[in-house]
Formats: sequence, structure tokens, C-alpha cells
Amino acid sequence: MKKLRIGVAGLGRAFAVMASALGDPRVELVAAADPRGEALKKFKKDYGGRCYGTVEDLCADPAVDVVYVATPHELHAAHARLAASAGKHLLVEKPMALSLDDCRAMIDAARKAGVALVVGHSHSFDAPILHTKKLIESNSFGRVRMITALDFTDFVYRPRRPEELATGAIYNQAAHQVDIVRLLAGAKVRSVRAFTGDWDAARPTEGAYSCLLGFDNGVFASLVYSGYAHFDSDEFMGWVGEMGQKKDPKEYGLARKALQKARNEVDLKSSRNYGGPSFRETRSAAHQHFGLFIASCEKADLRPLPTGVMIYGDSKRRLDRLPRPRLPRVEVIDELYGAVVEGRAPLHSGESAMATLEVCLAIRQSSREKRDIFL
Repeated sequence: MKKLRIGVAGLGRAFAVMASALGDPRVELVAAADPRGEALKKFKKDYGGRCYGTVEDLCADPAVDVVYVATPHELHAAHARLAASAGKHLLVEKPMALSLDDCRAMIDAARKAGVALVVGHSHSFDAPILHTKKLIESNSFGRVRMITALDFTDFVYRPRRPEELATGAIYNQAAHQVDIVRLLAGAKVRSVRAFTGDWDAARPTEGAYSCLLGFDNGVFASLVYSGYAHFDSDEFMGWVGEMGQKKDPKEYGLARKALQKARNEVDLKSSRNYGGPSFRETRSAAHQHFGLFIASCEKADLRPLPTGVMIYGDSKRRLDRLPRPRLPRVEVIDELYGAVVEGRAPLHSGESAMATLEVCLAIRQSSREKRDIFL
């Protein structure tokens, strides 16, 4: 079995929640780049890989087959193009980039270099979502007609760098929902009507949105998101958190309280990142998720859950149970390995990720201009 040798660009939060999947036997972590010495020290201890202070040096490592771009959003385009020019295959965190021009440049760089480009993780990789897509494609329940998505979290009160607050929930969170509804609808988004909320002067960012998407095959989808740390929609998921971990509903308001106590927000974030003194690995008890989704077909409603997919048919309901995940986010490795080693076109390609970003940008534009946006 060929083993893909992965070099990680950025050892922050994204890497921390992908690390378990990168323990898959088909891949090997061989190198990392990060400006934080404490993160590199922990990486060396955990994986024995080579450590670099810059992404340029990482990309120059001849032993690296794939560069996992997990740096801040605004650096994705430059780092992806750098890796592609060095002949490395690409796994890029969502959002792919912050502009469509940057997305096009990344796609062109990968195509010119003849390397694979996979964008993720987003929650459209989650096994229950992929199984819902499979059920829709089976034609057992008629055509999908409507999709409903809803998620209420504490996003706004998690510690952020200033540039993260600037990008807000649209870039950071809507990418998940848009990716999922695009996958389930199986068509191109043609129209967007949206509203966004910025309701806390102490946290100036888009912390909520509601939008209606129209697809060119007649499917329509409603997306609702709030990151203001009041209602927690994990209540709808049996108190299983986004990372598949068990949650205690008694731990209400922890994010807001921790932020209020912090003397320095950036220091608080750094302390929780990989290599920081407060870093804790999240352990999954079930499949990961991004809140409530219901795909309404002509003969059933399909609802992905952390344990499988509920099927609400004409006369009965049942759970299509899925086995517990072997590794969290292993679906990303499945797709990356398929693209690089087996030559299969990735589902989460650069073109797909650019289409998701186009919708996210349209959500902002629609809210700002108070009109429908046609794509």
C-alpha cells in the first residue's frame, strides 16, 4: 500500500481537529511548518517529523507528497500556489480562499502542476451526510424538493484573532451549510436572498444569518445560523457536539464566561491551540455534524444524525444506522487517497469549493444590498 507523506502548513485549530484522521495508515505525518515554537516542539514529540519555521521551507522538503494547508484563511491562496509550484498535492482547509480570483488561481496552479486539489474538511464529508446523499440518489424516496438547515452555537464567543472576527460566520460557518445543501441538492445555486446579524458591539462581526437558496433543478433550501451562545441546537442532536463528542447541557455559557475572564483573547486562543498549555484533544463518541438538516423528498424526509440517518416515510419511520467512525474525519483521507493514488476525481474539488464560496459571498451581498442575488 502506497503511503502518502503529509506536511502540515499551520498547526492551529484546524490541524488539531484533523490530527486523528491523519493517523490513518494510508498517510504519514512527516513535516510541519508553524511560527510557534511550542507547536513545533509538540509535533516533533508526537510524530517525530521535521519542523520548519516557514511554509516555503516545508514545500521545499522532497519527502513531502501532500501539503495540508491549514494556515489562516487569508493565506490559503498563497500557500496553495507555493505548494503546487513545488509539485505537492493539496489538501486545503475551508473556506478555500476569501475571493473567487484566489480560488481560480489555486485551481489553475494545481492544474498546471498536475497535482490533486481537495478542499476540506467541511461537514459535507461527514458519513451521515454522504449516506443521505446516497439515499437521495437511490431514487427510493422520489426527488429531493426542499432542504432545511439550522445551527445555533457559541461561535461568536470563542477566542478569535482580529482577522477571524472580520471574516465572521459567513466565511467560517456558512461554508459548512452551503457545502452540505449543494451536495444534497445535486445542482447549481441560481438565486440567494439573505439577511445577516451583527448584534453585539463588543464582538463586531456577522454572527448570524438566514437565507433562502434556489437551485436550477427546482430544489430550494433555507439556512439559519446563530453563533450568539444562547440556544444550543446540539439539543436536537441528543447532546452530541459538532466534533461527535458528548456534551453536558449543564455546561451552559462556558464560552462566554471564559472570554469574559480572559485578559488577552489572542493568548487564550493560543493556549488552546495545538502545543498550548490548555490544549485538549476532542474525543468523538459518534459521527460529527453541523446541526439540523432535513432533506425533504417526495416520499420521505431524511435527517442525518450522529448515529445514522432517520427516514420519515409515508407510513413509518426508521433509523438507517451507521457504524461508529473508525477515525474522526477519515472520509477526508478516503477522498484525498482516492484522488492522489487511485486517480479518482474528488467530490470536494477546487471547483466545488469555489462554487460554495460564490454562494457565501452572495449571502453577504444580498444582505448588504437588500435584494436577491442571481448567480
